[in-house]
Parts: sequence; structure tokens; C-alpha cells
Amino acid sequence: MINVQVVQKERHADLMWQRFGSYEHAAADAVVHLVLPEISRACLAMPVGFIMVRENLVPVAVQGLEPGQNLFVAEDGSWLGDYIPAAYRSHPFALGATRDGEPILCVLEDSDLLVKAGGEPFFDEQGERAPCLTQVLEFMVEVVNHRKATRRVCSVLQKHRLIEPWQFKCETEVGIQYAEGLFRINKAALEKLGTSEFDELRRTGALPVIYCQLLSVQHVAKLHRMAQERKAGTPDQPLAGAEDLDLEFLNSGGTVSFGLHAPTLGTQA
Repeated sequence: MINVQVVQKERHADLMWQRFGSYEHAAADAVVHLVLPEISRACLAMPVGFIMVRENLVPVAVQGLEPGQNLFVAEDGSWLGDYIPAAYRSHPFALGATRDGEPILCVLEDSDLLVKAGGEPFFDEQGERAPCLTQVLEFMVEVVNHRKATRRVCSVLQKHRLIEPWQFKCETEVGIQYAEGLFRINKAALEKLGTSEFDELRRTGALPVIYCQLLSVQHVAKLHRMAQERKAGTPDQPLAGAEDLDLEFLNSGGTVSFGLHAPTLGTQA
């Protein structure tokens, strides 16, 4: 069980933390949540789709073709893609909330990035949160705030029935299967929209999301290539230019079911 604790002086004043140098914490994520500002970047590097979470549509980057597989994380933990999703930037920290709903900084306390020496302090000499951790907290709060706008866009896509199941072949250890639980934009439904509906998509900022998702479909072939190379034992080849963002799977029958289990703090590929 993951041990997440609120960062506090009584618990962490004598500890330090190190910036991660590996993306092993992302190695089992075949999909990861995205927020609006990063979708235009993610779609140039990996397939973008949607999943349903409690009946709500959520945009995701598709990173693998099998349960527990992230093809963008190499065996040595380095990142292989041209874009690193924001959800991975603040490891080993997490965002919590007080009873009043105020954001609060938390840390994965079992992480080997928490050390007694040789890292960065949680607090300064005055007992205040270290400036770098304040930046991390601000980054995570900003990402959460972007989720609100992301939900609004996704609700409009659902309202106009612009999504459809997205299935493509997956070569697994038990043979060819088909991805289940992913969704994409329904181009036929989009073309049938009237002027007022299309204008609503424009006003809510949904059009860029639509076009980015359609554009990103080309990267499915890249995922298949990466999967084949890994299966064949071909050494992973990092791609150039991973940049900063400013600001369980379940097998059943012949399908693979997709669900969901800062300033960049680590090194970049």
C-alpha cells in the first residue's frame, strides 16, 4: 500500500529529498491523465484518447498496448518519448487537500528519494517550506486547476455524442487481443453537427482537443513498432527533445481493458 504523508516539520524537518533520475514510477502506466494545456504537445508524441472515470470523460495519453506496460519508459528507467506528461513531473510528491478543500503538499514516504543526507531540505533554517517545494506545490495546484477546464470540454464532447469506442489490435503474451475501454472522436458525428453545436465547441475550447486527438492517431503505429522492438530485445532508443511543461488494467476474454490505477524534478531523456 502506498504510504502518502503530508509534508510537515514534525515529520520531515530532519529529512531531505532527491530529484528523481528514473521514470520507473511511470513504467506500469499504459495510460496517464492529461490536462488541456499539454494535449497539443502530447498529441505530437503519442496517441491521445479518452477513458471513462465515474461516467466522466477524461483525456489520456496512450503509452502501451498491454496491461502494466509503458513503452516510453526504457528498461533503465529513462524516458523514450518527445513529451513527458505533467502527471509524472512532481514525483515523489503528491497533492492532497485539507477538510476545507485547501491544497496541501504530500510526499510518498516509502520512496528511496527521501534521504538523511545528500539531498534538498524540506524546510529552510526558519522552519518554512523550502522555496523549491513551494514551486512544486504551485505546479501541482495549477495542474489541478486545469482539470476543471478539461472537464468542461469533455462534458461538451459527451453532450454532443462526439466520442466512440476505440479498438485496435494488441499483441500480448496470449496472442492478438483488442484494446477495450478507450474512446476517440467520432468523425462522422462531428461532420453532422449543426452551426450552433459547432459554435459551442469553439466557445468552450473543445475544437483543439478534437483535432489534436484525431492527429494523434498516427502514433498508434509507433506504439506497435516500439512494442515489437522491445519484444525482440532491440535496445531502447531515446527520442530527442523531451521538454518541460510550463506551467488496472484487467484482462477479460479477448480484450485488454483500459482503466486507471512541476517543474520537472527529475532528469530528462
